[in-house]
Amino acid sequence: MAEWTEIKISINADDTDKASDIANMVVPYGIYIEDYSALEEQVQEIAHIDLIDEDLLAKDRSKAFIHIYLEPDVNPAESLAFLSERYTAEGIEHKIETDHTLEEDWRNNWKQFFHPTPVGEKILIRPTWRDDYDAKGRIVLNIDPGLAFGTGSHETTRLCLETIEKYLKDGDTVLDVGCGSGILAIASLLLGAKSAVGVDIDEVAVKTAVENAELNGVSDRFTAITGDLTEKVSGKYNLVVANIVADAIISLSSGVSEFMNPDSVYIMSGIIDTRADEVVEAVSREFDIIERYEDGGWVALAAKIKQ
Repeated sequence: MAEWTEIKISINADDTDKASDIANMVVPYGIYIEDYSALEEQVQEIAHIDLIDEDLLAKDRSKAFIHIYLEPDVNPAESLAFLSERYTAEGIEHKIETDHTLEEDWRNNWKQFFHPTPVGEKILIRPTWRDDYDAKGRIVLNIDPGLAFGTGSHETTRLCLETIEKYLKDGDTVLDVGCGSGILAIASLLLGAKSAVGVDIDEVAVKTAVENAELNGVSDRFTAITGDLTEKVSGKYNLVVANIVADAIISLSSGVSEFMNPDSVYIMSGIIDTRADEVVEAVSREFDIIERYEDGGWVALAAKIKQ
C-alpha cells in the first residue's frame, strides 16, 4: 500500500493564521494544526475544568505546528519548495520536516517524482537529468528547479503556463512577479516573447532562475531581480504574470497597472478557491477580469486595465 507523506512545519504561534493559509495552498482539503498558545483558556471554555495533562502543559506555547499530508502521487519536493519560498517571502520563521526526516534529506531523492510533462498545446517541461523523452514537436523547456518553486507539476504553475500560451504574442515583453525557478518567464521567451524580467524576494530563487535561463539559451533576453513584488521594477510590459499567494496578489494589484500598457494582460494564479471571490473583488477595482480558470481547488485569472 502506497504511503502518504507527512510534512510538519514549526512556526511562531503568532504566525499561525497566515502560515496555515499558505499551507492550505499545498493541500486545500485540510491540514492539522497544533497550537498550545491559549491552552488554559481553550480547555476552560470547552471543558470548564482546570485539570490539564502534564504533557500538554509542558508544550512550547510560543510555537505552533502545521501538519500536511500529501497523497502518494504528489511530489513532496515541489510542496517543500513552495512552502519554504512562500514563508520566506512573508517573513515567517519556519522549520520543515517530512516523515521525521529533515527537509535537507529530501534534496537527495525528490527527482524521482519529476518527469517530462506536456503542458498546454506547445510546451514539454523536461527535467535536466531526464533524456528519455519524446517531445512530439513541442517546445522543450529544460528546468532544474533546485530549491525554488516551479517544476510545472503544481496546478498553479500549469494554469499560468496555459494562460500565457493563450495570451502571449510574438515580441511581447513579460514581467514575472514571484518568479521562483523562472519557469513562467522562460516559457514566455521560448514561446516568442522579446524579453522577460523575473523578480523574487528569495535570492536562491533568483539564482536558480538565472541558471535555468542559461539552460534554455535565453539568458540574453532574461533579467532577474531580487526584490519584494515590484519595488525594484521599472518599465512597462505587455504581459504581467503573478503566481503568488492571494494576499500578495491583492497587494500587487493596487499598483501593478503602472507597469502595464493599456492593452496589456495581467495573469494571476496561486489563488485557493476559497479566497477567489476576495481576490476578484480587490482586482476588479482596477481591472476587468476577462477569464477565470480552475483546476484542483486553484483559480487563475486573466485581466485587463479598466478602460
